[in-house]
Amino acid sequence: MRRKIPNTGALVAFEAAARHESFTKAAEDLAMTQSAVCRQISSLESYLGLPLFRRTRRGVKLTEAGLAYSRQVSARLEAVEQDTLSIMAHQGRSATLELAVVPTFATQWLMPRLASFIAGHADITVNLTTRTRAFLFADTQFDAAIYFGDAHWPGTEAHYLMRENVVPVCSPRLMQTLSKSGKPVSPDAIATLPLLQQGTRPYAWRHWFESAGVQAANDLAGPRYELFSMLAQAARHDIGVALIPPMMIEDELASGRLVVACTHTYASSNAYYFMVPEQKAGMPALQSFSEWLNDQAVQYRAAAGTD
Repeated sequence: MRRKIPNTGALVAFEAAARHESFTKAAEDLAMTQSAVCRQISSLESYLGLPLFRRTRRGVKLTEAGLAYSRQVSARLEAVEQDTLSIMAHQGRSATLELAVVPTFATQWLMPRLASFIAGHADITVNLTTRTRAFLFADTQFDAAIYFGDAHWPGTEAHYLMRENVVPVCSPRLMQTLSKSGKPVSPDAIATLPLLQQGTRPYAWRHWFESAGVQAANDLAGPRYELFSMLAQAARHDIGVALIPPMMIEDELASGRLVVACTHTYASSNAYYFMVPEQKAGMPALQSFSEWLNDQAVQYRAAAGTD
């Protein structure tokens, strides 16, 4: 059955015109005449059976349908361009993996180790894009994901990597308000400090206090930040105390920019997993990366003395 896909040239002209909200600027971008852009847009609107732009005295404006369609078209054209550049660069001789990753884990744990994979697999290019929550693989270009949560992600194979063992950390200055010696204090003392919340782990403090046998009235209160890197920066600048896995802030702890405020640690019930869509599990490049990643995780768990 013939696919219902508009002319590619019309889509390219539409994307440029939508980006600028100007047929004139789109024509300059594409090295076309303005009339040629107008014809492409007109043919696309005829094909779709609805207007994409409103013509005004000052130019053109996207309709509501045009705005929604432009976002979809732009993303898909960008993906096609990336695929084209990739195959041109490698002349079809290599594989490319598109991985979704949780940001701070990727920068602090994965990136320092990734060179060893590249050294042994020069024919595989690994591209990383950040995602903090689960998504539908069918709606994306991703081949797999490094994800924090539980192992239940429909249509995927979950490969366990490691758990998070979090500890409270803060700046040395804030620590001085609790302990003149600068030594770690009790969980009860932590409850007197401003608590920095992690947006994707809203009950982290509550679980930490419960594991220490402490009831804290303010365990859900405090500013929320989406990434551990944001939490670390906020803690460094005296905004409060943060629950962060030490592996995410090794440099800050080694330099003294952050200190462990309390030695009580809590292992989350969730974990980091390498999630592979079932239909892609047989990809040779993906299998190679999965085996390497598992080896790295096993070595890390052994060195850290965790499960």
